[in-house]
Amino acid sequence: MDALDRVVKPKTKRAKRFLEKREPKLSENIKNAMLIKGGNANATVTQVLKDVYALKKPYGVLYKKKNITRPFEDQTSLEFFSKKSDCSLFMFGSHNKKRPNNLVIGRMYDYHVLDMIELGIEKFVSLKDIKNSKCPEGTKPLLIFAGDDFDVTEDYRRLKNLLIDFFRGPTVSNIRLAGLEYVLHFTALNGKVYFRSYKLLLKKSGCRTPRIELEEMGPSMDLVLRRTHLASDDLYKLSMKMPKALKPKKKKNISQDTFGTTYGRIHMQKQDLSKLQTRKMKGLKKRPAEKIAEDQEKKSKRIKRS
Repeated sequence: MDALDRVVKPKTKRAKRFLEKREPKLSENIKNAMLIKGGNANATVTQVLKDVYALKKPYGVLYKKKNITRPFEDQTSLEFFSKKSDCSLFMFGSHNKKRPNNLVIGRMYDYHVLDMIELGIEKFVSLKDIKNSKCPEGTKPLLIFAGDDFDVTEDYRRLKNLLIDFFRGPTVSNIRLAGLEYVLHFTALNGKVYFRSYKLLLKKSGCRTPRIELEEMGPSMDLVLRRTHLASDDLYKLSMKMPKALKPKKKKNISQDTFGTTYGRIHMQKQDLSKLQTRKMKGLKKRPAEKIAEDQEKKSKRIKRS
């Protein structure tokens, strides 16, 4: 049995708090990412990991030592590091002759690899190469995805979901306009994914809503999709399962359309329209001849029944 898999009883209050922090919760903690350097990573891959770590701070762990592992062949070391550092997201960088400037992005479910996608870096511009002001640490980014491939192809659809999971940051209830400081833009075009990072500048526009300008901040990468290791549909649905306590209670006879308009249904007893009180008008009054004809019809019906 692995040392991390054993049931450990805490001996101190600090150890007890540490174990309670890692216990399953209804509202999970913010997902942390670990950035691991392979055994033969070059300068480009190392700089990519440093730049992504700068964007992920403080929800990331950067491993500076080289780790000789191949994620698509053996995932045990990744699972070990995930459990050790309590990270559910990972990025692994490596470089070799067959797959130069290689980047593997993936995520864990219950400390086991759920899915991972291998990307090749074709062009890279670092954060330090673009001499502009940067965003402060821990800023939540605005994510934009452009391109039909993100909605049509299954591999690109999973890649989009994985990138959202990786860069989304903490969940917030309210958004302040001044809090939107930088944008991560992903474009899928001609079999490539173009990753760009921009800083948002709010300029005066003469009205209440400011004019927005984009200034490239870095890093920027041109990525090519290589290998994929995707979870089965059943396992993917299981990982997305929501606890019963968090599910909103269904309200009867209330529905919403595609535009978000709420409709309510009212159930009433059958109404007798003959006793319905309407507005009395002289023009609608029956004439004496009509009343006599009506009385004769009623009498004839009684005679037939008898």
